[in-house]
Amino acid sequence: MQEGLIPRRYAKALYKFAQEHDATRTVYDKMLILEQQFESQPALQEVMDNPYVSSDDKIKLLSTAAAIGDNETILSNFFKLLRENKRFEMARAIAIAYRSLFRIENNIHQVHVTSAAPLEPQEEKRLKDVIERHLNGGSMEYSDSVDPELIGGFVVKIDNKVLDASISNELKQLRIKLLSNN
Repeated sequence: MQEGLIPRRYAKALYKFAQEHDATRTVYDKMLILEQQFESQPALQEVMDNPYVSSDDKIKLLSTAAAIGDNETILSNFFKLLRENKRFEMARAIAIAYRSLFRIENNIHQVHVTSAAPLEPQEEKRLKDVIERHLNGGSMEYSDSVDPELIGGFVVKIDNKVLDASISNELKQLRIKLLSNN
C-alpha cells in the first residue's frame, strides 16, 4: 500500500510544481521516455535499488534516461529531491503515477486496438471516430497491434475497459454455451 501511496504523492507534488511553471506536458513527455527506459532496460531499476551506486551517478542516469537537457531544471531539481529523500528506487513508480495523474487531469484515455490483421487506413479512422465519440470530449493516446490468434475482428481496450469483438472470443462464448447446455 505504501509503495503506491508514496509515488502518487511525489507525482502529485511534481504535477503541481510543473503546473506552476506551465510545464505539465513537457514533464509528462519526459516521464513517458523515463518509463519506456525502465521497461526496456530492467538494469536501470537495479541501479536505482543499488546502495553502492552514488546518488550523483543515479541523478545523471535518470537525467540521461529521461533525455533531460541542461536547461530543464524542473526534473533535474526533482531528481535532486529524490536524492535528498532517498527515494531513487521509486523513480519508475513516480513516472507512472505522474503520467496517470496527467491523463486524468487532461481527460486523456489510453486506447489500444488489437486486430487479427493490420487495419486498412479507412477502417482505422472509422474505428478511431467511434472511440472518440465514446470518450465524450476526451482525447486518446492510441496504439495498436496485430494478433493473428484473434482469427478476425478486434479487441479495443480503453483504459481498463475491454470490448472484445474478435472471432476467437465469439467461438469461446459459443463453446461455453454448448458446454453449459450438456
